[in-house]
Amino acid sequence: MTTNRQNGSLYVNIQNKIATVEFGHPASNSFPSELLERLTNELHAIAKNDEVSVVILKSEGERAFCAGASFDELVAITNLEEGKKFFSGFANVINAMRTCGKIIIGRIQGKTVGGGVGLAAACDYVLATEAASIKLSELTIGIGPFVIEPAVSRKIGLAATSTLTLDATSWQNAYWAKEKGLYAKVFESIKELDEEVAHLATKLSSYNSEALSEMKKVFWKKTDHWDDLLIERAKISGELVLSDFTKKALSKFAKK
Repeated sequence: MTTNRQNGSLYVNIQNKIATVEFGHPASNSFPSELLERLTNELHAIAKNDEVSVVILKSEGERAFCAGASFDELVAITNLEEGKKFFSGFANVINAMRTCGKIIIGRIQGKTVGGGVGLAAACDYVLATEAASIKLSELTIGIGPFVIEPAVSRKIGLAATSTLTLDATSWQNAYWAKEKGLYAKVFESIKELDEEVAHLATKLSSYNSEALSEMKKVFWKKTDHWDDLLIERAKISGELVLSDFTKKALSKFAKK
């Protein structure tokens, strides 16, 4: 099932201490601002919910996990304030994932680009299929993965992040992502992926939720400054998106 709603969809199902958060958008599960805001708010609500100790983050369908930020909104940015606000969307989601006192399992069933790679990196444990290749293509349109870089570098290291960023037209396969530490395990099929996600979530939900919460703090140590850092990074992207280079690059994409 895939959504046809222009602003996308977001469903949350809570059972047996496990919150399953599923987002969707007809454009390869990309994120318009409204959907990013809804996801941020849901994560904040889950953080306060004592009935939840584990979160599964997933997207609709069997193809792309997430194509990053909404292309239509990117093209529509006309000033710095709009740019900063747009790129702050992913900053807010990553910070909500970081500060949510619950372990977040990422379920990555397909290709992941840009901000989607940032979402995967902000999960605490990620399971994926062989189809879950990743790419950071931001430099090709004159901006860069500034907002998500801290999350990606924290997970896979600066060297691998540099490779992804500078080789902006190439896909790195799921096994590369596993080798670098973004994915914990890679499966041949979505069926196997879902079985393992369910098994892991059930196992984690049986553990002491306070211990899980304290471990999460350990995993995310030295990131308290990210509330400010990621917004500063959003401002950089917000400035660059107004450049002539980016306007020309986006117009070429829009014609395709």
